[in-house]
Amino acid sequence: VQLQASGGGAVQAGGSLRLSCAASGGTFRGYVLAWFRQAPGKEREFVAAINWSAVSTYYSNSVKGRFTISRDNAENTVSLQMNSLKPDDTAVYYCATDSRAYRPIFTTYRDDYNTWGQGTLVTVSS
Repeated sequence: VQLQASGGGAVQAGGSLRLSCAASGGTFRGYVLAWFRQAPGKEREFVAAINWSAVSTYYSNSVKGRFTISRDNAENTVSLQMNSLKPDDTAVYYCATDSRAYRPIFTTYRDDYNTWGQGTLVTVSS
């Protein structure tokens, strides 16, 4: 499976962006999907995850209440709606699939995800 992320761009603080990630060459049904981000000079960090049935989601404290993750298993896509953006949200955003099918508990560890998109840059100006 290959993942292709899109939707990044430049926006002013308080604005919104919607990121999308599409799978090709396979399906990610049965796997948790997540978004991570990496700011310049920082480690890649967990942002949000959604389980295989889209019933459960999990967010980092820094984005909770502002970002919404969703998925469409029929279309093999996962999205991240980002509202009330802040300059601290500036980063390259990556979509990823869990390495373990039907993992019962969300994981925020980067090493637990084994398929990554190429990243899309989000720049938030003050």
